[in-house]
Amino acid sequence: MSSLFQSGSSSIASSLTSRSSLRSRSLSLNFFPNNYSTRIPASQNCFKCSLVEPLKYENGRPCIPSLSSELPIPSRLAANTARLEDAPEKSETRLRIFSGTANPALSQEIACYMGLELGKIKIKRFADGEIYVQLQESVRGCDVYLVQPTCPPANENLMELLIMIDACRRASAKNITAVIPYFGYARADRKTQGRESIAAKLVANLITEAGANRVLACDLHSGQSMGYFDIPVDHVYGQPVILDYLASKSICFDDLVVVSPDVGGVARARAFAKKLSDAPLAIVDKRRHGHNLAEVMNLIGDVKGKVAVMVDDMIDTAGTISKGAALLHQEGAREVYACSTHAVFSPPAIERLSSGLFQEVIITNTIPVLEQNYFPQLTILSVANLLGETIWRVHDDCSGGFEPYSSLGID
Repeated sequence: MSSLFQSGSSSIASSLTSRSSLRSRSLSLNFFPNNYSTRIPASQNCFKCSLVEPLKYENGRPCIPSLSSELPIPSRLAANTARLEDAPEKSETRLRIFSGTANPALSQEIACYMGLELGKIKIKRFADGEIYVQLQESVRGCDVYLVQPTCPPANENLMELLIMIDACRRASAKNITAVIPYFGYARADRKTQGRESIAAKLVANLITEAGANRVLACDLHSGQSMGYFDIPVDHVYGQPVILDYLASKSICFDDLVVVSPDVGGVARARAFAKKLSDAPLAIVDKRRHGHNLAEVMNLIGDVKGKVAVMVDDMIDTAGTISKGAALLHQEGAREVYACSTHAVFSPPAIERLSSGLFQEVIITNTIPVLEQNYFPQLTILSVANLLGETIWRVHDDCSGGFEPYSSLGID
């Protein structure tokens, strides 16, 4: 029994040693260095928001307490200290990150934060459009993370993810985690009319049956989507990254009001408002007459003379958020800011967002934005460090006394 305990303790110490050594190389990166976030110059007006409680982030990067070398070493491990220092870094050799073709820039940023290199993978299309995937290195017994958002073209990227998962499963990977910064088909999460499909559940089944052991997703359209998976789901919110950026701006928080563009997003907007000094909340009453068609009817709340921050999980055609912004200006809002995690930007979103309704449009890089779709009011923030830190914690099973998942906004 003693030998079993000694072996298990040695394994824990080895994991902590490798984690600490890798982190010392990666924490030198700021969350938003020049090459990790894109800032397209906007108006010179900016604002300062006070937070109800200090965020546990430095420019969006989670603060992880470093392991002290002065901590007492258990007597059972003292004799093995020298051997552990010379042991190979197991986390570095057993953790693999592969990128699909949907968002390779984000995948590279995640790997850079973690102090790792992206795994070598070959992905190509045959003449008839079929997808071919081959891993260019061994993953036998490894903890594999596949970074692939199912953004437009959604069907192509989803099928590519499924084939990547299948390739890893057939290559004897120990654990396969699908890292899906943007989960497509998430809006089809329930039946609102007769004879409709629930595509979100279907996609969840496909990912599970392909061989994934775990899913890491960012800002799902609705929380119940996690229940569609029969495997563990780690749900990360992009809110802390946007909140940290807003807190760096300068305006009196008394002039701030958080606005939900529809009734369904009230819970999201309320959580956002609480972090901004418990700012007041307003709600746009929207009546939808069809898919991608919205008509604004009324505003609940007071925005006169205030800076309105509209919060949503995604911007697709920008019909909802642009009509909401027009209503806010009619009701006397001084400035309107749009904040969203996922920038789908289907036409005519760019024309609507750049029409002058918004002081600034703040998004993250869960979905790549083409350079031709940049406009002066656009600000792009990176979630790479947030996802990279989550991968570390999942891989390490949150061991060694690090902060709990809740500090990252993970369900």
